[in-house]
Amino acid sequence: MTASSLPDQDRGVGRAWRIGVDVGGTFTDLVLMESDGALSVTKVPSVPGDPGAGVMAAVTAAAQARSLSSEELLAACDIFVHGSTIATNTVLERKGARVGLLTTKGFRDSLEIRRGLRADPWRHREPYPDVLVPRRLRWPVDGRIDRDGAEETALSEADVAAAVALFREAGVEAVAVAFFNSFLNTRHERRARELLQRDWDMPWVSLSGEISPTIGEYERSSTAVVNAYIAPRTVGYLTRLTDQLAAGGLSRQVLMMQNNAGTATLAQLAERPATLLLSGPAAAVGALEFFAEAAGSRDLISMEIGGTSCDIAMMGGGKVELTDALSIGGYDLALPSVDVHTIGAGGGTIAGVDAGGLLFAGPAGAGADPGPACYGKGGRLPTATDAQVILGRLSPGAFAGGSIEIDAARARHAMEEHVGAPLGLEIGDAAAGVVRLLEQKLLQGMQRMSSERGHDPRRFTLVACGGAGPLHGASVGRRLGVARVFVPKLAGAFCALGLLNSDLRQDYVRVHFTELDRADSATLDGIWAELTAEAAATLSDCGLIDGATAFERTADLRYRGQQWDVTVPLGLEFDAAEVRLRFEREHERLFGHIQPDGAIEITKLRLSGIGRVERLRGRQSARVQSRPAPATRRERSVWLDEIHGWREVPVHDEGELLSGHSLAGPVIVEAATTTVLVGATDRLEVLASGDYLIHVD
Repeated sequence: MTASSLPDQDRGVGRAWRIGVDVGGTFTDLVLMESDGALSVTKVPSVPGDPGAGVMAAVTAAAQARSLSSEELLAACDIFVHGSTIATNTVLERKGARVGLLTTKGFRDSLEIRRGLRADPWRHREPYPDVLVPRRLRWPVDGRIDRDGAEETALSEADVAAAVALFREAGVEAVAVAFFNSFLNTRHERRARELLQRDWDMPWVSLSGEISPTIGEYERSSTAVVNAYIAPRTVGYLTRLTDQLAAGGLSRQVLMMQNNAGTATLAQLAERPATLLLSGPAAAVGALEFFAEAAGSRDLISMEIGGTSCDIAMMGGGKVELTDALSIGGYDLALPSVDVHTIGAGGGTIAGVDAGGLLFAGPAGAGADPGPACYGKGGRLPTATDAQVILGRLSPGAFAGGSIEIDAARARHAMEEHVGAPLGLEIGDAAAGVVRLLEQKLLQGMQRMSSERGHDPRRFTLVACGGAGPLHGASVGRRLGVARVFVPKLAGAFCALGLLNSDLRQDYVRVHFTELDRADSATLDGIWAELTAEAAATLSDCGLIDGATAFERTADLRYRGQQWDVTVPLGLEFDAAEVRLRFEREHERLFGHIQPDGAIEITKLRLSGIGRVERLRGRQSARVQSRPAPATRRERSVWLDEIHGWREVPVHDEGELLSGHSLAGPVIVEAATTTVLVGATDRLEVLASGDYLIHVD
């Protein structure tokens, strides 16, 4: 457990604190903000078979640390925010429901045909993942909505009835409905749902026109299918958890983190659990906003490495981009989502030697059970964490608040058996090879989010976070070309902290085709007024007070004949000339060119309703320009890199370092939730916030 302070805040409530809980693949992190603004972290092992048990264990541990019962802790909680991997894991592990699909006649195979595009054209033989709905359960229904949203052919209720009989016999557990042009008119989809629930009492029905009302038959169908696939397990888990928390004393609604980096209640998400697929990683937005002041930059790129994976997010000018093109496990969705790139590179990433005699690291991970070999919980395969222990970077002994005991002998045995002996390497060289390979994957992920998208990474500050991120931050930052690596003191609970700094949010979209220069501002204002009223009503269900909401307008535009849209922000007053200028600036950044005087079309209008939550504000200690570095109390032999090899490196506990301290590398800082490695030619600065800044040579 670790603690960091924030200033007193008059939140206008009588409750004592806020709680944010992030369930990861290896650890469940709980961040608690007390009534005086102080932050504390509780970290417990996740329970893959029952994630809710990990949440309750974290609540119990946090309560015990304060000599309270869990009931007393929850009863005094003002805001409880939850981020979970349950939706994502349901897709990745293929443990979702058996889904039936109702589709318009003639579109039965669109889900399997996809778009005919490949992310990597050089891997043209790699098969797509299996379709989540086999063809026999994709049932064509007669009926048609035309291009203007009017009914061209009536819905065949007999076809729906035939589908009910088929789905019942096949043991279908959830149904997706994706009819042609339903983004313009959901009448047929809503009637199909009425029939399914009347004749079958089917509780899990996902309508594409409600979940993703956008053009693109394949994307809408895929989104509805994934939503149906995860609904029973995801909503079931969240319902059980909220019931447990309520029975345990929590009187407030549990808020869940969504893909769009905003929170919502379970009641608002029950019909569209697919908006939880990035729950957890999306909380990086709130964390980056919180740390921007301490880092001294609004241009940040975060590398959050947990036990299972690494999530990379980029903030440019204080804004993190959203995208509609979300892919989870090879399945495409059209939902507003934070632009996060995830790779299988975490502390629990498994290493080994393949059939061709080549070293590999990932993407498979050891997870929380059994975890890395050094945890002594039955794991026999070497992981990145085992390599770090062998290289002297991680200290054997108590870990994660004492919940785990790191055993160096187990790490060495696993590395020798599965990497060292097959490759004929000394165990230290084998471990170094695993770390170098892992860092190459991390570097490629960082480049994909920066230079491949037209951003110069040298102008960004790298935020190394997650339990394992600060071990790799300086090394990856050096290869990426950044000069500064920011390490939050609470790096190991980065996303859990971000949960507490995230607003409520609801996103709405309306397809509307018109030429920009001929757009009728009164018509546009009417659409936005409808969306604003809907957003305001939804946000009010969370108990927000008047004046605590904000509404942001954006639009999707493209040149006439262009396939891909560009989203640009709009003001309250619609000015076609200003919109053209913003579109051209963004188009040039993305594609490197514009069409002067080209005809521009509006394709969609968007509105984001935001319920403001009081932001966390970091406490700054008295700034000391410089102070003598603390005396080195201990050293240990550490492998630094391929140039400097093994060195005796000073090791400091976080409590020894104060604002104004500056330490020349190499050095290791051991904190409660992470370990920081500073390279041989780098310099560590302790900031007034208590966080660390590594100046990379």
